[in-house]
Amino acid sequence: MKPMTYKGYPARIGYSDEDALLIGRVVGIRDIITFHGESVKEIRTAFQEAIDFYLESCAERGEQPNRPYSGKLLVRMPIETHEAVATMAEVHGQSINQWIVDTLEQAATA
Repeated sequence: MKPMTYKGYPARIGYSDEDALLIGRVVGIRDIITFHGESVKEIRTAFQEAIDFYLESCAERGEQPNRPYSGKLLVRMPIETHEAVATMAEVHGQSINQWIVDTLEQAATA
């Protein structure tokens, strides 16, 4: 299942039985952006309005908005794991980076 996204910002959507509402929160940034709605259409609109308001507010204050992940990830691992990863990448005719990306994409969509 893919997250709802708008302007590159992903959101996690849940349901509050107590409030009988869909509740959303933008993920992957330090700032807290939440929104809600009674239907998928309402929550999508509320999400888009929340992002637009956030970006406008940052611009008015002269601040850079938080952006979702950069695409860079530093991972520390045991030497034996590094060696095994390098071997698997070589077996598949790929760089270590490409093998890791392919492997993580498969795991993330499983």
